[in-house]
Amino acid sequence: MKRVSFFPVWLRNARVWRKHVLATLIGNLGQPLLFLLAMGYGLGREMAPIGGLSYLQFIAPGLVASAVMYSAAFETTYGSYTRLAVQQTYAAILMTPLGLRELVVGEIVWGASKGLFAGVIMLCCLPLFGVLPSPWVLALLPVLFVAGIFFAASGLIMTALAKNYDFFNYFISLAITPLFLFSGIFFPLQNMAPGARALLELLPLTPIVSLARIFCYGTLREPLLLKILGSLLLALLASLLAIFLLRRRLIR
Repeated sequence: MKRVSFFPVWLRNARVWRKHVLATLIGNLGQPLLFLLAMGYGLGREMAPIGGLSYLQFIAPGLVASAVMYSAAFETTYGSYTRLAVQQTYAAILMTPLGLRELVVGEIVWGASKGLFAGVIMLCCLPLFGVLPSPWVLALLPVLFVAGIFFAASGLIMTALAKNYDFFNYFISLAITPLFLFSGIFFPLQNMAPGARALLELLPLTPIVSLARIFCYGTLREPLLLKILGSLLLALLASLLAIFLLRRRLIR
């Protein structure tokens, strides 16, 4: 079997990203940090504790997970579409010994790397708001990377289907924003009606938010294995679909 050598694609994207790293960080981290400040530090003063956590402590891990989602998804939508349709970077890469699978895996891993980086920056910002993660937070890093894989692959699926930049408005408005609002970041799902709770538990960001809260505070009493395996399976399936759809678009 041919070995997948995605690193040249990853390295190419990383070298380009260094030139405008500040702008991308502001774009990807701005919304989670503003929500942390406004709803956690501001509104949170008026909120009752949830499960023994202040409201600021409750939403902080979920906002870390959302930073991964936004960074990974935006990179493989607007960024990847630019490389695909505007700069013709994909066509140039496919003229080299690298194949389509290497290209897609490199794009997905790069998007996941950016997502993980955004999540780490958010984690580093939490002590500034008085939220002190436990040492178990190190176990959260591979979980955030898996989440980055899923959302990077999902963004690349949208890129494979997109005809122009406007197409991504559907993805952001109908997928990313609802996930941000309804995956348990801002309210506990345990208080929802059983039917609604069952539906929200199926959202792909929900187990990541739950795992972020568990590892951030070291509360390992909840079952972890199913959430981790489910996230791994979703990341794998999304990656395979991204490879299939980009192959269909690029190789005719």
